[in-house]
Amino acid sequence: MKNLIIRWALSALALSLVTMLDPGIKITTHGFHTVATAFLVVAVLAVANSVIRPLVLFFAWPVNCLTFGLFGFALNVSLFWLAGALVPGFRVEGALNALIGFIALGILTGIINFFLVDRSEAKPKKKR
Repeated sequence: MKNLIIRWALSALALSLVTMLDPGIKITTHGFHTVATAFLVVAVLAVANSVIRPLVLFFAWPVNCLTFGLFGFALNVSLFWLAGALVPGFRVEGALNALIGFIALGILTGIINFFLVDRSEAKPKKKR
């Protein structure tokens, strides 16, 4: 549970870094509300990627197969753009900025997940 909260906080920090790097992605609130908005965006993205994405991919698997997985990539970009439309105080201006933001956030959270190994999932090494 502690690891989940740390990942969530670091993902919100990564989102804040993405908003600094890409001028088309903005958190328009200030102060404490900026942190709360970043946490809310990360939560919306997590719910969208764990609920909406599998349902859409299940029903659109022929399209995903025909496009060699590019449909799934476009779906992830669309979900990032949708988070910008749903969360007040978070804006994504245009599809190109959604693409750049999705890729940047994916790289940063991938790095975070690489270094934060869940101790319950780590297997102990066998002694020889």
